[in-house]
Amino acid sequence: MSRLAKKPLPIPSGISVTVENGAVSFKGPLGTIVQSYDVGLIKPRIEDSMCFVDRSIDSKEARAKQGLYWALFRNALTGVSIGFVKKLEIQGIGYRWEVKGKELHCSVGFSHPVIFKFPEEVMLEQPAANQIHVKGFDKQVVGQVAANIRFIKPPEPYKGKGIRYQNEVVRLKEGKSSGKKK
Repeated sequence: MSRLAKKPLPIPSGISVTVENGAVSFKGPLGTIVQSYDVGLIKPRIEDSMCFVDRSIDSKEARAKQGLYWALFRNALTGVSIGFVKKLEIQGIGYRWEVKGKELHCSVGFSHPVIFKFPEEVMLEQPAANQIHVKGFDKQVVGQVAANIRFIKPPEPYKGKGIRYQNEVVRLKEGKSSGKKK
């Protein structure tokens, strides 16, 4: 069992949490997240602006799910209060991108520009020409959108050109050795 799941989750001011049959609803200034849970194993409860995640039964699966739902509820509380950000950067000569409405237009070495449409609950900001910040209140959606953008042109292993997460270390391979003669 997760030792963290024994601790209660503090609910920040301005956020309302309601437990309804099979789902916990988190409402905050950035949005609303409804997180379902396994009714047979988990019993979430709200007391004195604290969220507790208790087990219904004591089994191996229930102990595992207790830690899982504690982390999911913590991510939902963080998301609706302050949100999540994934930072991406592009490297390569002639590689560039531009945000137009709900689309990201990428020129990354293909014969055609790649157009990536992102969901409504995610916002893209371009603080610099080679950087994009993926922002949103749902951690899973933000991470998936960032991974999909990176998948357009992942960093190649010889020169490191492509789309990568900020501060991602790309291991570069050595090129072919030139003309070994015996």
